[in-house]
Parts: sequence; C-alpha cells; structure tokens
Amino acid sequence: MPRELFQAMKDEQLRKNFGNRLRELRRKQKWTQKEMAVKLGVCFSIFNKYECGLHIPPPEKLIEIAELCNTTLDFILTGNPTKEIPIQNVRLLERFRELEQFESNDQETVIKLVDAFIVQQKMAKAMNPFSAKGNR
Repeated sequence: MPRELFQAMKDEQLRKNFGNRLRELRRKQKWTQKEMAVKLGVCFSIFNKYECGLHIPPPEKLIEIAELCNTTLDFILTGNPTKEIPIQNVRLLERFRELEQFESNDQETVIKLVDAFIVQQKMAKAMNPFSAKGNR
C-alpha cells in the first residue's frame, strides 16, 4: 500500500467525503450495501466501514469501484466531476493509439497500471494540497 494512501486513512474528513461519494454512487446504481460488497468481493462489514468513512479501500478496490459505478478515480477521490479535456501531450496520445491494437487483456493491464499511478498522485495531492503545484 502506498505511503500516501496509508497516511490518507488518518484524515477523517477525507474518509468521510469518500464515504459520502461511495454511498451516492451505490444508491445511483440502486444497490444495497450487501450487493455492492459482493460485487467488490469484500465482506459487508468492510464495505460498511468504507461507506461510513472509517476506512479507505486499497488502490485496487478504488479502481474496481470506479469501474463498477462507471465513474472516474478522480471523482471517487476528490469529488471533481469528469471534464472532457483533449489530450495535450502528443506522445501520450500516440502511445494510447498504439495500445488500442493490443489484446484486451494487455490493454486492461496497462489501464490498471495507469490507474494505480493516478490514485497515487491524487492521494499525494490530497495529503499535501499546498505543494501540489510544485509536483507538476
């Protein structure tokens, strides 16, 4: 577990905000807590702790939640709505176009890797918002 995520678990307001977004996403899907816990492969009591803001799931569960609820990691972690912004970095765009030629399993591996980096960056920024500009 990345150090930033471990530290974020200590931030009560971050956990509460996450729990509220998780509850909102679950209700939007019209799932009970038990149903969503089963979909995530966690026991009900653990999921309840996520939703109550007592714990934040590990990065791989955050990714699963985003996929299940058809949302972004950004929304789950920060509450920021998705914005349609074109890719500015041509090198990234070229690589993503190349990745479209890969088999779906390989594409999924790359997506999970990118998602893990995004989670790590978001958590680092959430833990130290005043130095976020210096990290760019």
